[in-house]
Amino acid sequence: MLPNPDAPLSLAALWHALFWPMLRLLLGLAVGLLIANLLEALRWTRHLARLASPLARAAHLRDVAGASFSLAFVSPAAANGLLSDSHAAGEISSRELMLANLFNSLPAYLVHTPTIFLLTWPVLGAPAVIYVGLTLLAAAGRTGFTVLLARRLLPPPAPGCLVCKADGEARTDWGAALRKAWKRFRRRLPKLVYFTVPVYVLMYLLQRYGFFSLAEEWLAAHMGWLSFLKPQAMGIIVLHLAAELGAALGAAGSVLQTGALTPRDVVLALMVGNILSTPMRAIRHQLPSYTGFFRPALALRLILANQSLRAASMVLVTLLYYYLP
Repeated sequence: MLPNPDAPLSLAALWHALFWPMLRLLLGLAVGLLIANLLEALRWTRHLARLASPLARAAHLRDVAGASFSLAFVSPAAANGLLSDSHAAGEISSRELMLANLFNSLPAYLVHTPTIFLLTWPVLGAPAVIYVGLTLLAAAGRTGFTVLLARRLLPPPAPGCLVCKADGEARTDWGAALRKAWKRFRRRLPKLVYFTVPVYVLMYLLQRYGFFSLAEEWLAAHMGWLSFLKPQAMGIIVLHLAAELGAALGAAGSVLQTGALTPRDVVLALMVGNILSTPMRAIRHQLPSYTGFFRPALALRLILANQSLRAASMVLVTLLYYYLP
């Protein structure tokens, strides 16, 4: 039920309408963040590395690409380091480097899937499965497309094997994983709270006092290309652009609690925000790490190819979700 702006803002009303839902949201986000950090520290995706060998052979990629694919399940940065070393040594061409980097889309995304799912689940509930599933489908599609593209562009590699360095990675025991997860949790929790609390309160007030009714009129006049979204979704998209997923989730949780948006609307808003934030994500996250491994011009080309394919795959799965009954 939508909040009534004429109802008095008593302490009891604020507790039930604002503070208690926000407290549940923060608790769920904190628990999810801690569990996600622990799963990442334990390297739960290691067993999926066995997929690398047949996929690399199907793509006509050299063994170094398969090794990089396996290593990306543990550390995408280490996978890029392996590709960088091989390219610098002349073992793979610039074209093979580009394709091998795109080939790693699925494992690079899976590394962060626990964090994304356990952050979205407390806010969205069951629709979190849809949102994470759509983004995972897009990542799998990027890797699948790369396999087909590489198979067409590259000749079959000569026989031989480069030892997969992922198999040599030391295992992380529970004690070390707990310490690493707790350290990450303490570092990231304040940022989560600082973003979520003011955003949640702001979205509640905007919903209560009719801001979105005015936004609907403005949207109809100036943003027809996003007219398939409800005006309440615009706050989620803007926060996805300006901040991180946590801030957008705070907004999503607020409008979802009030009933202003359906779970389907929220999923679409998060997908659109994810797509539109592609340039900022490339600058904020990928550029610093890529320039550490590759020459600036080469790093920019890799990022452009990576993010362009990512945006195209996200648009495709979003359209599929929007048009499916």
